[in-house]
Amino acid sequence: MARGEIAIYPQTHVYFAEMVLGRTSDAITLGSLFPDMVISSKLNHARAHSMGQELFYLLRDNQELADFARGAISHGISPCGLDYFGDEKYPGYERGYCFEKGRALVAETIEACNIPPQMGWWKAHNIVEMGIELRVSALDTYGRTIRRAFNNQELIDKLGDILAGLTGNDARHLKSRISGFSGYIEVFRATPQSLANKYRIQMFARHRININTAKVARLIEAAAERVEDDLEHFFLFANNKVLLELTNLERQIINNSFRR
Repeated sequence: MARGEIAIYPQTHVYFAEMVLGRTSDAITLGSLFPDMVISSKLNHARAHSMGQELFYLLRDNQELADFARGAISHGISPCGLDYFGDEKYPGYERGYCFEKGRALVAETIEACNIPPQMGWWKAHNIVEMGIELRVSALDTYGRTIRRAFNNQELIDKLGDILAGLTGNDARHLKSRISGFSGYIEVFRATPQSLANKYRIQMFARHRININTAKVARLIEAAAERVEDDLEHFFLFANNKVLLELTNLERQIINNSFRR
């Protein structure tokens, strides 16, 4: 993981991948986190979140690795995954769901995070993501699911060998990046305080800004309340769209195979 890059709601991505695919595995878990793992000076956010189709074509002949690719697709922006609907566009809103839910928290976020006004909406959407993470983390042991996946060194080694070129890394560096990612994210039951503390570390690493963790923790709780009424609908809508993306992609691959 590049120094200072931010992964805000990893347990939510694991939850959503399981929702879309109807199952979980170490490969699905790592895939659902992969777009955030590989952001670097060599691979920007947009590119890292738009690799799902390439991953699926590359890995399609191995069921375990194909599930890794499916997990990555569930996360990304293109094909449309959870981050597309959370960040980019959600029906009826100017931007994605998390941005729109963050509008009412902008002023408080600017104060709590000690940031200039132009960063307010962006960081308020992060607060909403952490509010969602708080709710999702309370549903099940997603932290344990993440810890188990990052203990699967055989799978990490396999991914590093296969995906190094695609990500602009050598295999050794990519394996190290994947293995070390869990140190940047919450891998236990999330609390407002634990999420605010992770955010403090990430904000300082990326922006050299010291946030007020107590105020941010309170904002995370407020954000969790703000999404209570329609979060389930957001997940269901995104789930249906991602399932359609996956169905169309797999149909395209089958059609291409018949043409050979």
